[in-house]
Amino acid sequence: MPLLIAILAATAPLAAMATERWGGLNPCLLCLWQRWPYWVAAVLALLAYLLPRRLMLALAGLAILTSGAFAVVHLGVEAKWWPSPLPGCVAPNASAGQSVEEMLASLSPRPAKPCDEPTYLVSGLPISMAGMNLIYAVALGGVALWGARRLR
Repeated sequence: MPLLIAILAATAPLAAMATERWGGLNPCLLCLWQRWPYWVAAVLALLAYLLPRRLMLALAGLAILTSGAFAVVHLGVEAKWWPSPLPGCVAPNASAGQSVEEMLASLSPRPAKPCDEPTYLVSGLPISMAGMNLIYAVALGGVALWGARRLR
């Protein structure tokens, strides 16, 4: 079970990176924040071979559910229910009195995508990448917590 959770946890951010590289999708800052809990979960699941298995699987499940919590925030931003909590999610705009040079200097080196623009992996499927992550995180986090509970 720990190895399966570690592999499935690492699969989520790797799949997201694959959509960037081969699918041409550009992630926003909230997209990037949803990835790191999966890496933490993968490490925690592997630590279950060295430390108390039940505890490590439970912590891995909670880490995965943290990504799901980020996905809920992201879905709310996409639906425009609330503003993004991250200042880097706002598309750059020109301020009054700024010169072109000042505007260019303020841009980040990596192109940013506004967090309130949903990214759809499958055209015609009305669920964004954040929505897919929420479903995956709840399912995988639930399996990890169920596995930890089963280890009594």
